[in-house]
Amino acid sequence: MLQEHKFYIKLAVDIERRILAGGGEMHFDCEQVLLEDGSRQVNIWGANFMPINQKISYDSLINIRPRQNRSMEILDATIREIVSQIIEELLGNV
Repeated sequence: MLQEHKFYIKLAVDIERRILAGGGEMHFDCEQVLLEDGSRQVNIWGANFMPINQKISYDSLINIRPRQNRSMEILDATIREIVSQIIEELLGNV
C-alpha cells in the first residue's frame, strides 16, 4: 500500500462493514474499490495512515458531503473514532 506515497497510505474506510481499501493515488480510487465491492457511499470515509508513527489524519475530498459533513476533515467525533478503530485493527502493525 505504500507504493504510491512511500510514507503514508490513502485509505477509504467503510464504517458499517468495518473494512478498508488503501494504497491508491487518491482517496477516490480506494472509495471506488469499496463501492464496487458493495459498500454504500454514506458509510465510506477518507483518511491517511502513516505506519512509521501510527498517526492517522482524517482529511479527504471524499469526506465533503453537504448533508453529512461540510469539511474535508471528518467532523463527527464518533465517526472519527470508528475510522480510527478500524484502521488500528487492520493496519496497526504495518
